[in-house]
Amino acid sequence: MAYIFDDTSRTFGEFQLLPNLTGKRHIPENVNLAAPLVKFREGEEPAVQINLPVAASAMQAVSDDRLATALARAGGIAFIYCSQAIEAQAEMVRKVKNYKSGFVVSDSNLKIDSTVRDMIALVRRTGHSTIPITSDGSPNGRLLGIVTDRDCRPDKVSPETPMAEIMTPAPILATGHPRMDLSAANDAIWKNKVNCLPIVDEDFRLVSLVFRKDYDDHKRNPNELVDAQKRLRAGAAINTHDYKDRVPALIEAGADVLCVDSSDGYSEWQRETLQWIREKYGDSVNIGGGNVVDAQAFRYLADSGADFVKVGVGPGSICITREQKGIGRGQASAVIECALERDKYFADAGVYVPLCSDGGIVYDYNIVLALAMGADFVMMGRYFARCDEAPGKKIRMGTTMVKEYWGEGSSRARNWQRYHEAGEDHFSFEEGVESYVPYAGKLEDALAITVSKVKATMCSCGALTIRELQKTARLVRVSGLSIREGGAHDVIPRDEEYPTYK
Repeated sequence: MAYIFDDTSRTFGEFQLLPNLTGKRHIPENVNLAAPLVKFREGEEPAVQINLPVAASAMQAVSDDRLATALARAGGIAFIYCSQAIEAQAEMVRKVKNYKSGFVVSDSNLKIDSTVRDMIALVRRTGHSTIPITSDGSPNGRLLGIVTDRDCRPDKVSPETPMAEIMTPAPILATGHPRMDLSAANDAIWKNKVNCLPIVDEDFRLVSLVFRKDYDDHKRNPNELVDAQKRLRAGAAINTHDYKDRVPALIEAGADVLCVDSSDGYSEWQRETLQWIREKYGDSVNIGGGNVVDAQAFRYLADSGADFVKVGVGPGSICITREQKGIGRGQASAVIECALERDKYFADAGVYVPLCSDGGIVYDYNIVLALAMGADFVMMGRYFARCDEAPGKKIRMGTTMVKEYWGEGSSRARNWQRYHEAGEDHFSFEEGVESYVPYAGKLEDALAITVSKVKATMCSCGALTIRELQKTARLVRVSGLSIREGGAHDVIPRDEEYPTYK
């Protein structure tokens, strides 16, 4: 008969943390959330660390180049989705790697014969008030001038007035060159008393813009995740079908870390993918594997050459794999068992393989639970899909703003490669749904609140690092009544109507 585990399949919602002694040094400013992203040998440092223990899921509704850039600036990493053409994914990676903090590629440009009418339409569409005028209206055309909200009062000029009549011409503009770093660009802005410095090449073609207001923005991102060349780090997903073509393209584009995107990583196809990369590139390419839910599967991928292992089958808010196939495990149980095996593997082989807890995060404190149970970092989809930088459309539903969110196993994504390792090249049934999530605004604002909660919780646990949390945290299982007791209860909240008594 089938083997039956003694343990119940448990979720994060069934656990709470007990407070440890909070010392005077346990304050949020002293908490260090850095975590290893890839494996390393005992006594060595990992080749890649993340400054915040969060990653964005490799999903169409989550991780494109915009979100990957925003998250890397905050200290985390996104894995750009692979359910798209190889060239398109590589271009997204390239955009993240070519991003220079403070150097903005202009996406609001006009030609010299464009009119005030065109300018008004562009400003309404983008919200930008600085518009470069280039020879071909592109972000990289020859710079002819600039129009700002100080150059034109639309209600005082004809809508047909061409840009040539109102722009500040290029010859009198203060400009910078591509070799200029951000510090020098900011010095030039202050020296010339301007709000914007165009960066142009030797042919006076526009490269980027530097804004005075971005100086403070740069100071707000001290945790930026960058490589040795000070470029933002970018992750990218691959599948087990076209990896021999996709991997070289992503490496050429500059991807720092790859990850096999599969709903069930305990397979020979995944081992073949990992081993092909090791044989072709050695240890020069960082590649994660997954997803798995038990010790045996973790060790299989670690032995196959995975640099980190993702844990989680079915815990995502838009995933219905468990419902459709009966396959999966409660995320808490999966993380705990895989973490124990990870530690055994470290003792046996002297190699530490980081764990990524993928899915199951409902509340911010669930992140701390996952870390305390042994995860080195967490991967989230719904959380980031709510943000401005995510690809989904923002929609008003009644008085509430929401954003689109769909699973890779849904009919919209049609990412059959993630769910079918071999055989059928199409969906027989869906393993994900289409949905909406409450709109959360800018990623940096949402993440700031989450990080403050995580740090405060760790201080209550008497831990200043993730490793310390894993060693000293105390967990207890909770009952339904205990969960109810933990929220507001037996009162009438002020934002609800009072009942009418007769």
